[in-house]
Amino acid sequence: MSTVRAVLVDANRLSRDGMARIFADTKYVVAGEADGLDVFLNGEAQPENAPDLVVTDIGALEESITERVSAMRSAMPAARVVVLANRQDAHLLLECFGAGVDGCVLKDISSAALVESLDLVLLGERVFPSQLLSMLMRDNVSMKDGKPSEALSDARLSERELQILQCLVVGSSNKVIANRLNVTEATVKVHLKSILRKIKAQNRTQAAIWALNQGLADDPTLQSDSGPSRH
Repeated sequence: MSTVRAVLVDANRLSRDGMARIFADTKYVVAGEADGLDVFLNGEAQPENAPDLVVTDIGALEESITERVSAMRSAMPAARVVVLANRQDAHLLLECFGAGVDGCVLKDISSAALVESLDLVLLGERVFPSQLLSMLMRDNVSMKDGKPSEALSDARLSERELQILQCLVVGSSNKVIANRLNVTEATVKVHLKSILRKIKAQNRTQAAIWALNQGLADDPTLQSDSGPSRH
């Protein structure tokens, strides 16, 4: 079993010790730790060799999650970044998603579930709480205030793909999407595959969260077609 070099960033020493205990007898090895991100980024706590994984408490990111994550990416471009959050705050979780972290895990999960989540992150999955989408819909949260973002333009999604993304945001099944847009379910599946590839998402939940993050939830220009064609 190859080892994974992990760095722990948390102001709470007890939390760091607890993580180290969780990592015992796993492939994860604590290669460094710090009580703050500045201490780590300034090189005072960085391991001799670049880490494979950084696990940081959300408090260490302070009030500028995007900037802090960007700083970590610059310092350790190959490392996966996982954020530990102690509450179900839709705004914070969505900001972490938009900042490009590889995973965000709530601290109330079990030790085994945490290790499984880290395993998925190392395999290239983006891991976020399963309840995040329902939280965003419940609180009507969007970081873009309904305004399409630059990332949305860069994705080069077709009008049909944008319509399907809006359907994903409200939790529609493939059958419901097909009926709403007057296309076949097979066509919906083809479009979904294209959408996931273009926005680099692994599943429909991640695609829906991405859509919310880009301000697609209530864009009136993306209403479904009323024409009879099925394609």
